Amino acid sequence: MKRHSVYILATAVTMLFNSCATNPVTGKKDLVLMSEEQEIALGQQSDPAVLAQFGVYENQQLQNFIQEKGKAMAAISHRPNLNYEFKVVDSPVVNAFALPGGYVYFTRGILAHFNNEAQFAGVLGHEIGHVAARHSVQQQTKSTLAQVGLIAGSVLSPEFAQFGDAASQGLGLLFLKFGRDDERESDRLGVEYSSKIGYDAEEMADFFMTLQRQQGESGEAVPNFLSTHPNPADRYEAVNKLAFDWKQKLNLTVAKVNRNSYLKMIDGLVYGEDPRQGFVENNVFYHPELKFKFPIPNSWAYQNTPQAFQMAPKDGKAIMNLTLAPGETLEAAAQQMVQQYSLQVVESKSTTVNGLPALAIVADQQQQQQQQQQQQAIRTLTYLIKYNGNIYSLMGISTVNNFSNYFNEFTNTMQNFSPLTEAAKLNKQPVRLRVETVQQGGSVRQVFQRYQVPQDRMEELAILNGLELDDRVEQGTMIKLLSSYEKI
Repeated sequence: MKRHSVYILATAVTMLFNSCATNPVTGKKDLVLMSEEQEIALGQQSDPAVLAQFGVYENQQLQNFIQEKGKAMAAISHRPNLNYEFKVVDSPVVNAFALPGGYVYFTRGILAHFNNEAQFAGVLGHEIGHVAARHSVQQQTKSTLAQVGLIAGSVLSPEFAQFGDAASQGLGLLFLKFGRDDERESDRLGVEYSSKIGYDAEEMADFFMTLQRQQGESGEAVPNFLSTHPNPADRYEAVNKLAFDWKQKLNLTVAKVNRNSYLKMIDGLVYGEDPRQGFVENNVFYHPELKFKFPIPNSWAYQNTPQAFQMAPKDGKAIMNLTLAPGETLEAAAQQMVQQYSLQVVESKSTTVNGLPALAIVADQQQQQQQQQQQQAIRTLTYLIKYNGNIYSLMGISTVNNFSNYFNEFTNTMQNFSPLTEAAKLNKQPVRLRVETVQQGGSVRQVFQRYQVPQDRMEELAILNGLELDDRVEQGTMIKLLSSYEKI
C-alpha cells in the first residue's frame, strides 16, 4: 500500500513537472496544461465563433490599420514567432480582447473612444501582452471551459445554452478573468511594446481614465482589461511612470501621438448600435435590411448578433431564438432542425403567419439516461416561416414543467412575425462620428452648444473626446461630434 502511494505521488510530481513551461516574458517556469501547438489550435478554432458572434466591421482602411500596427508591434514582442491576426469587429461595446495563439480583436466602439494613435497603440500592446505572457493559457489551467460562463449564460439557464449560437466553447475564452498581476503585467508590456515602435505611452494612461469615465456614464459592464484592475488613479500613476522610464531607456525624445491623422481615419465610423442590423423600439424588433418585425415579451432581455436574435426572461427559465433555417422548403428545414437538436416531434401543423406560409412544431429533446438524471427534459415550440426567399426559425425553449407558463409568450411573438413596411423603420440609418475643426475657441461646453449638442448628451461627447466640459478648446482643434448634430 505504501509503495503504491509513493508511485502515485511520483507520477503526480512527474506530470506536474511535465506541465511546466517557460514563460516567454518572465523566463520563469509556469504551470500550464497546454502546449504552444494546442494554444494556437484553440485560437484558430475559436476565431470563427468570435467573428460569427460580432461580425467584421466593413471598413478596409481600419482593418489595414490594425493589421499594420499589430504586425509591427508583434514583431518586437516576446513571442514574434506567432502568426498574429488583428481584426476590428462590428460591436458598439467599448472593448478589446485577445484569444490564445495571437488573435486580437478591437471593437469599433473602442476605436471611437481613442483620440490618437498612441492611445490605440497602448491598448494594442496591452492585448498583445496577454498573448505574449500566455495569460489565457494560465487561466485555462485554473478553470476548464466547462466552468466558464458563456455569453448566452448571462441571461439563460445552462440547459438552454446548446440552442444558442453564442454557446460556443471558444467564446468562453472571452470571459476568462485575468488576475491583477496579469493585468499589471499587460499594462507594463503595453507601455514597453508601444514605446518600442515609437509611441508616447503616457497617452495610454489618459485613455484608461477616459474608459473609467465612460463606464460610469453608460453603466455598461467594465471591459475585461479594466475589470480586475486596481484603483484607476494608481494605475494612471503606474503607467505614466513606466512610460517615462521607457522614454529614457530608448532615448525617445519625440514620441508619436498622431492625433489628427487618427481622427480623420475614424471620421464616419458607426457610433452605437447599427439599426441596419436590426433594432428594438417599444418592445418590437425591426430588421430594415431583411424587412421583418416581431414583438418581444415585456421585460425580457435580448441580444442581437449576426447569427441570431435571442430573447429570455431574466429568471433564465426560457429562451427564444430567431435564426435563418437551412433548407429549400419548410419541410426540409424542419427535418434538419429535428436532426440537429435530437428532437422528438410531439405535434406539427402547417399554418400561415400574417399571410406567410409556416410550420408550427412542438418537440421534445431526446436525452440519454445520464443527462435525464442531471437536468430536466426540454420542450420546444418552433415556427418556421418562409418569407422573401428565406426560412426563419423562431424557436421557444423551456423545460417540460415550465413550458405551459411560457407558451402564450412564445406564440404571441411567433404569430406576430410580419413584413416590415413602415418607411421610417426601413430607412433608419446609424449615427456616425463626424470630425469637425473648431472655428472659434472656447470651452468644450461652448463648442458643443454651437453644434446644438443636447444638454443631456454633452458629458457623453466630452468623454468621447477625452475632455472635460470646462476644458478650453483652441481654434483649429479637431473634435468628435455625431452626424445628428448640425452647426448653427
